[in-house]
Amino acid sequence: MPGLAGRMSTVMKAKISRLLDRSEDPGETLDYGYQKQVEHLQQVKKGIADVVTSKKRLQMQSQKLEQQVVKLDTQARQALSQGREDLARAALERKSVAQTELQSLDQQVNELEAQQEQLTQAEQKLRGKIEAFRTKKEVIKAQYSAAEAQVKISEAATGVGEEMADVGLAIQRAEDKTEQMRARGAAVEELEAAGTFEDLTQLGPPQDDIDRELSQLGSGAQVDDELAKMKTELGSGEGDKPALGEGREGA
Repeated sequence: MPGLAGRMSTVMKAKISRLLDRSEDPGETLDYGYQKQVEHLQQVKKGIADVVTSKKRLQMQSQKLEQQVVKLDTQARQALSQGREDLARAALERKSVAQTELQSLDQQVNELEAQQEQLTQAEQKLRGKIEAFRTKKEVIKAQYSAAEAQVKISEAATGVGEEMADVGLAIQRAEDKTEQMRARGAAVEELEAAGTFEDLTQLGPPQDDIDRELSQLGSGAQVDDELAKMKTELGSGEGDKPALGEGREGA
């Protein structure tokens, strides 16, 4: 399905672009761009050095040819003065060839000088652009660092940053667990007050609600019997003992 494949490709490209955008550091990108420009400048300088080297080599060859032209001219004159016209002609022919080569070398030297001038101007312009880019790069990096710091401070103050969001989630989870534990404790207290839980320390078989009510009735009857007995004992001895709170006579 071409349509589905195209949409999937678009989605994947969008996700990759988003990941790259999040991982990209503008400072590193600017530094990399500056480094590449400096490397290009070095290549231009190397090109200028190569041109100058070639020009110097041709100039040295030109000087040798000039010396050879002077030498051949001198030899032709000497041969002619001695009546050796054939030698004079040969020397002049060699002189003509050397002069032709000399003219070609001079033309090549002129071309190299023109190329050197162009490269030198290009190197100066590129150097100026690189220096301007370096200054702008540092300004942008400083601005980005300041903006990044401001964003982090604002996120920390407002709690919208990723780290603060994690802290907020942790606090929320802690609060939820605390509320859950409080509710559980209240439920336990309520069930314990209702007698739902059995006393594990008691002896004998476990008691149900009826057993507990019968036990309470028995305990109440025993207390009433002891109270009645105590009243009887106190009533039979009232004639012999002074009442509570009375002082001794003559004291």
